[in-house]
Amino acid sequence: MDLDSIAWEMGSNPPKGRASTLSQLEIDKFVEGNENWIIEGCYSDLLRHAMVSATKVIFLNPGINVCIENARSRPWESHKYDSPEAQNANLDMLISWIRQYDQREDEFSLVTHRNLFDSFSGDKCEYD
Repeated sequence: MDLDSIAWEMGSNPPKGRASTLSQLEIDKFVEGNENWIIEGCYSDLLRHAMVSATKVIFLNPGINVCIENARSRPWESHKYDSPEAQNANLDMLISWIRQYDQREDEFSLVTHRNLFDSFSGDKCEYD
């Protein structure tokens, strides 16, 4: 499950975040409906919710430059943007936001992701 697909209101322009409780319900349905599952995303509140049921956590931490290159080459996120052009209009803002990853302290920050990963007592690994 890609958390972007449940963290945003479908068709909202500009993109609008969905209520966390609704996204958590989607996670619960996904976990209950799949014996084996993978959830991907950077939303610490949603990851924390999913980790209650997780048997393994993998922290992908490739560094800011790799994340910026991934942002530049990402496909159109039709669940958040009306067109590729509308998505690319936010690219400079996204890159600026990524550059602040290790300086911020919000739910999308390195410090929050690190704390979440470190608090998991089950099987875990980190890749850079």
